[in-house]
Amino acid sequence: MTTSPASPGHPPASTFVPAIIDGSKWSALEPLYSQLVGRTIHDCAALERLLLDRSELDAAAEESAANLYIQMTRHTDDELARKRYLDFVENVEPELKKVGFALDRKIAECPFAQQLDQERYSVLLRSLRRSVEMFCEVNIPIETEVTKLDQQYSEINGAMTVTFDGAERTLPQMARYLEETDRPRRQASWEAVSTRRLNDVDRINDIFDHMLAHRHQMALNGGYSNFRDFQHARLQRFDYTPADCETFHEGAEKVCVPLLRKLNADRAKVLGIPALKPWDIKVDLRGRAPLKPFEGAEELVDRSSAIFHRMDPELGTMFDSMRRGDCLDLESRKGKAPGGYQYQRQRTRSPFIFMNAAGLHRDVITMVHEAGHAFHSLLAAHDPLVAYRSSPMEFAEVASMSMELLTFPYLEEFYSADDASRARRDHLESLSTMLPWIATIDAFQHWVYLNPTHTRNDREQYWLHLNNRFGSAIDWTGHEDSLRTMWHRQLHIFGLPFYYIEYGIAQLGALQMWMQAKRNPSDALGNYKKGLALGSSQPLPTLFKAAGLKFSFGPETMGELMHEVGETIAASPA
Repeated sequence: MTTSPASPGHPPASTFVPAIIDGSKWSALEPLYSQLVGRTIHDCAALERLLLDRSELDAAAEESAANLYIQMTRHTDDELARKRYLDFVENVEPELKKVGFALDRKIAECPFAQQLDQERYSVLLRSLRRSVEMFCEVNIPIETEVTKLDQQYSEINGAMTVTFDGAERTLPQMARYLEETDRPRRQASWEAVSTRRLNDVDRINDIFDHMLAHRHQMALNGGYSNFRDFQHARLQRFDYTPADCETFHEGAEKVCVPLLRKLNADRAKVLGIPALKPWDIKVDLRGRAPLKPFEGAEELVDRSSAIFHRMDPELGTMFDSMRRGDCLDLESRKGKAPGGYQYQRQRTRSPFIFMNAAGLHRDVITMVHEAGHAFHSLLAAHDPLVAYRSSPMEFAEVASMSMELLTFPYLEEFYSADDASRARRDHLESLSTMLPWIATIDAFQHWVYLNPTHTRNDREQYWLHLNNRFGSAIDWTGHEDSLRTMWHRQLHIFGLPFYYIEYGIAQLGALQMWMQAKRNPSDALGNYKKGLALGSSQPLPTLFKAAGLKFSFGPETMGELMHEVGETIAASPA
């Protein structure tokens, strides 16, 4: 078991939890949680000891949950992994939520709470008070049902394969064909994937309809009229509101969409076609073969390690530490859940990176993105409070998205100089798509949950409206069904509702970090690590400030940053 030193002036790290404990079993956790709930708090020091002991116990439970989730997503076709995960979801998580509420209330209402060092504990106490405010015991079984529905969504996606080019391939593996210069072949590959996805449209719509009904009921149970406002409060968004999210939507529409559609028009002109089709977005405009950054996971790891060592020896050492202890599962395969993530195992304080690499440049982006999350986890791992070893998602994504841009000068570890330049330009161009897409997903969820009695047709029509507002200039003729259900591909809508605007807020922070690095790489890295090391011990604007960034995401800030992006693209060879 890993322990950490105490913060200066505070008690040493906890030894309350046995070194070996099966945190996946409520029978092992319950006696310890009962001791904490029943403990007498007679002074400020005793309250601080309770916080540390609870933190260690929460870390043990969280690590068990992490390991079960990791195994389930690695092998969605493994019945035993599925059973163990669902057993935890159904039998342990509900108990953890109930006892968590009891402890949150015990701490938040303790008369000694105000005697704690407020500079140290104010963020934690604010969070605990909000958790007490939002707790609703009748929602616990509903949350369990939603988690099980999301697991079904993962299973459906994990099972999707197509037969193409003489072999069975996962959908992530099919992405490489969209970069080929043979247009009919690109079209055939895109249509194969589209047809496969359409086979499960009804099943996925059924899942989402059930999720929608459950979530609306949760909001009503919690005293809210709609799930959007309930979820914003539950996500503890103290520093911005749904109205601020709408300001982001406005910025994306006014600033990014014109650039996006100009780039689309330029692409169609160069390709010599009247309008882009969905399979024309990724192909290289000069007819070059797709970028081939690596062959296999081992080479991906080796080359990523070289980048991080060149960038910063400390980051290189951190990355290499993940080559041990089952910290990486990188290659796509049948039965593996879609997407990518980094999951911190809180008791051992060791990160795990999951992705579906298929040998594409986007895999390099995913690798450095998730490594950024891992660096965040490792830099904040010193804190004895598990609640401070993570951070608000709006800043957690700064860690990962900044790394996508900070690695720009070192991409020759994967490519020739010309291909590295091409990769950098492609990435900057993708931002003109990314920010409008984030606005689309967020605005879609606002409408969906503010109008919970809508029909499937209503939902599809609103999605088409958003595509007209934020989407690329693409001709979908003959493929309207795929466009109407394109939101099915965004796993956040299903498993992490309203966790997506964070990417947009963070991307604007990451672009500021990139501009810092262009001026002074050393100072930028220092600010990056300084901000990350704070975990979530400070409010969100303070975290941004510590990293030398503005916490601002309206049209003015977006305009300044995207102007720099546009200028850099214009100065780069196509």
